[in-house]
Amino acid sequence: MACTTLTTITKGCEGNIGGITAVYINDQANVTAITETDATWSIDAITVSSDFIPFEIRRNSGNYTEEEANDLVKGSQFVTATITLMFSRREASKSRSLKILGEGQRDLAIIVKDANEKYWYFPNAQLSAVTEGSGTAKADGSSYSVVFLAENLYLAKEVDADIIADIVA
Repeated sequence: MACTTLTTITKGCEGNIGGITAVYINDQANVTAITETDATWSIDAITVSSDFIPFEIRRNSGNYTEEEANDLVKGSQFVTATITLMFSRREASKSRSLKILGEGQRDLAIIVKDANEKYWYFPNAQLSAVTEGSGTAKADGSSYSVVFLAENLYLAKEVDADIIADIVA
């Protein structure tokens, strides 16, 4: 029995590049409402009690992956999203910000802007790992590598770019 009518995927003519150019994070509890359009798999409105906070990263220093797991025997299906960010130069203020992101295993709402100028919404994410340190050579610098994990029923939904300015501090 088919649950939903199949839809096509067409080959587009536009370019495609990888990478993350912006990241916005909020407590999941601050996201009070979301308006979605199932036909386009997009989010048209997000209502928040407190704005998303921008986390600035350098070019070519962040990515995300989504892996869908389907158990054919049990009938379960979920997506694990992994967002990895690199913050250059180790300093106390960054250490404090990272500690706050992970305290109490808080649930986070994350919006990622990719290099194709698309915004993606990852609900129910948690800080999973922080590694930090200094490179061996002067050119290596020091940095933090930060990993967020989210497990949800669906792949990330695209966020309408027009609403970002209204929900970011």
